[in-house]
Amino acid sequence: MTLAASTLTDVSDPLGASLHLLRLEGTLYNRSELTAPWSISIPRQDDLLSFLVVTQGRCFLVLDGQDPIRVDQGDLVILPHGTPHTVCSEVGLPVVPLFDISVEKISERLEVLRHGGGGDMTRTMYGCVRFDHVAAHYLIKHLPQVIHIDSWDGDMGSWLQSTLRFAAREAAELRPGGETVITRLSDILVIQALRFWLDNAPDARRGWLAALRDPQIGRALAMIHGNPGADWSINGLANAVGMSRSAFAARFAAQVGVAPMAYARHWRLSIARNRIALTTDSQAIIAHDLGYQSEAAFCRAFRREFNISPGSLRRASVGQDGSEG
Repeated sequence: MTLAASTLTDVSDPLGASLHLLRLEGTLYNRSELTAPWSISIPRQDDLLSFLVVTQGRCFLVLDGQDPIRVDQGDLVILPHGTPHTVCSEVGLPVVPLFDISVEKISERLEVLRHGGGGDMTRTMYGCVRFDHVAAHYLIKHLPQVIHIDSWDGDMGSWLQSTLRFAAREAAELRPGGETVITRLSDILVIQALRFWLDNAPDARRGWLAALRDPQIGRALAMIHGNPGADWSINGLANAVGMSRSAFAARFAAQVGVAPMAYARHWRLSIARNRIALTTDSQAIIAHDLGYQSEAAFCRAFRREFNISPGSLRRASVGQDGSEG
């Protein structure tokens, strides 16, 4: 979807609280200098959000089954689900796979790509980032395939343009510490774009995102998110938000899509899954922190929810990392 940005206002809690939980881990940042004609295909990036900023010129972004999107200087495009796509100077050109093009490696995570036929210049910044909090996975699941933000106006436009110029200069000059500056600015751009979409897009008024904005259901969600190990009950949550048990349960299920206790259980165990995969905390410590009476009870609940034991998940995660812990 394409949105014309005007003013970014602070989102209210608990939606704002969810945004505060978004912690980005950049995996790749690419500065490209592309001369027409050119066309580059980018494969699926599983579990990654990718973004594209045009700092000079313009290009087209093409996804299967969708109309091409023209991306002009100053536009920001986010692909929340790592969808495969093509970026090109004109639609219909022969495509070159991204990983077939040689790059200049500046560091482990920053590279420079120069490619094309020698014509008009387009400069871009491209990045892939990963989120590591359960709230992020819920949020990303509710985002569209493409978020395209253009026509930034007012204070937000001035902020964006100055940020883009600063990032482009750092990328071009590659001074000491430039990678850190670029990654931090890129993170800010992504978060601001998500904030804008949440404030303005009609799709952000449905489902889980709408529930976060509901004065009563949103408060209940914030309580669950803020204290996943508590012994929640429908009566307790309903009383806390000033609703009857039946009205609360019905509205919660209608907006969130699952019953309150099923949501609380899944949220708690999703927190546990993250800790199993990303930390060295023992199962006993995780079980205690999340309110389980015993490690055995935790392991049974975990297996029922995810069809895998905590120990098997940790061994698989260690194998992917290639190192213990």
